[in-house]
Amino acid sequence: MLLSQQDVLKLGMGAGNETAVAEFTLEGFSGLDQRLQLFLSLILLLMYLTTLTGNTMIIFLMCVDHRLQTPMYFFISNLAFLEIWFTSSTTIKLLVILSSGRRTISLKSCFAQSYFYVALGFTEFALLVVMSFDRYVAICQPLHYAAIMKQQLCTHLVVAAWVLGFTLSSYHLVLFSKLTFCGPNKIQHFFCDSSPLFKLSCSDTTLLWKADPIFISFVVLGSLCLIMVSSMCIFHCILHMPSASGRRKAFATCSSHLTALAIVYGSCIVLYARPSEGVSLETNTVVALLNTVLYPFLNPFIYSLRNKTVKLALEEALGRPKVWLFPRS
Repeated sequence: MLLSQQDVLKLGMGAGNETAVAEFTLEGFSGLDQRLQLFLSLILLLMYLTTLTGNTMIIFLMCVDHRLQTPMYFFISNLAFLEIWFTSSTTIKLLVILSSGRRTISLKSCFAQSYFYVALGFTEFALLVVMSFDRYVAICQPLHYAAIMKQQLCTHLVVAAWVLGFTLSSYHLVLFSKLTFCGPNKIQHFFCDSSPLFKLSCSDTTLLWKADPIFISFVVLGSLCLIMVSSMCIFHCILHMPSASGRRKAFATCSSHLTALAIVYGSCIVLYARPSEGVSLETNTVVALLNTVLYPFLNPFIYSLRNKTVKLALEEALGRPKVWLFPRS
């Protein structure tokens, strides 16, 4: 029986357990005119710098202003720290691609980028669940809030979120360790996402196409269900508040949280929480921008910078020499 060249390569890869491809080429936005790529890179650069500045400012203000040293802003500052690394894991390479045209990425760098993208994403879902629990206690159990949300519990919740996110994402490394690549090496995306890598692999990826979206769906939809349960309890408590001003303040707090959730969960469900073998890679590229660039860009404004207390703290930040994690009792 005659074997094609691709079949021979596959047999050779399986026998030697080696990978012929040493680097990939990221083809995302390659169809755009060069001037349009430069224009897009300038917009993304401004958004990226704004994201870094806004999230760094949140962390700084939480440290230097005692009015922001509360459990809610402790969680928000952790989310801000995460967003800096999450958007950097993909945006820096995208800026290099659009501005200089250097589209190659080594195999190890590609796998590392994919791992940290998933790990930080899973950690973010866990932090959002923690934040929704914090809002539930603050609104539905206000008299017990200080007793429940102590510094030790808040620290444990944050550590658990980070550990859980990076532990769950370790499956990604296991999946990629089973893949072999013998050409072509062009990834139709602006970063190393799972779907385009599965398409390029010489290995049998039938099981991976099914297992990957199922696992991600479990994480995404599982965390979303927990958040929705907390949100429904919160809305029930808000509707039973005797004060109209209290209801308005509570709704305003929850609305910003729900706006952020709609962006991050909407984009993730479109991208990952369904079988993705037949999904257009062009669609994935556009929607991925919402998740990797737009959401981290909006986060500081949604959660903090439009808050009057944060604005006042920003004006007085340079006059706060002492730093505490939480207000001293």
